[in-house]
Amino acid sequence: MLLRYFAIVAFCMCASLVQAGAWPREQGSGFFSMSVRLGWPQDLEHWASTDPTDQYRTAYFEYGLTDRITLGFDIGNSVSGAGKAIAFVQFPIRNRDTGPKASLQFGLGQISGEKVVRPGLSLGWGLKKGWIGIDSFMEMSVDSLEADYKVDITWGRNLAKDRKLILQLQTGVQQGDPAFARIAPSLVFPILKRFNKRVKVETGATYGLTGDTSMGLKLGFWTEF
Repeated sequence: MLLRYFAIVAFCMCASLVQAGAWPREQGSGFFSMSVRLGWPQDLEHWASTDPTDQYRTAYFEYGLTDRITLGFDIGNSVSGAGKAIAFVQFPIRNRDTGPKASLQFGLGQISGEKVVRPGLSLGWGLKKGWIGIDSFMEMSVDSLEADYKVDITWGRNLAKDRKLILQLQTGVQQGDPAFARIAPSLVFPILKRFNKRVKVETGATYGLTGDTSMGLKLGFWTEF
């Protein structure tokens, strides 16, 4: 209930105040990523085989239509694990040089064949050698008005040779289920430079803390253009 309350409060802040994150993308620039997360039970006694029991795949794209408006697509798995395809628009509501960045997002699409709306709020703080971000979303069915909530808290550290260390707390509430929380550390490093833009690989792991009895591995690819 506390997690549900926090998610609702985050969305209510939209009225008074937020993945692109909180930082707007510059006009004409873009970002694309693909990732897969494989999961297994934490209790090895429940393993029937070494095959993963969960698979989550995501393709994410965003493009700076202007310096203030970012368009994007989010395709893959939702909070519930069902297939999703969301188109969204995002714009900053606080973009000062000091203090937090804040952006609002509004998405439309489908999850498991049902029409959904997805409002979101992203907050971000730039650090001397990294950043902190809070990204919160609500995925609500247009027909039933039932909703799932997701809040991710990310700490990132810029390392030498264009590498990044990321530690993320992933939380959420699926309709009818208890809240979950998992920890997800990862390392990002460049593997290819083409047209002066680097392709990066993200490798990491996940481990359920509450409401999630799985552990997993994550592999992703990033590129900017």
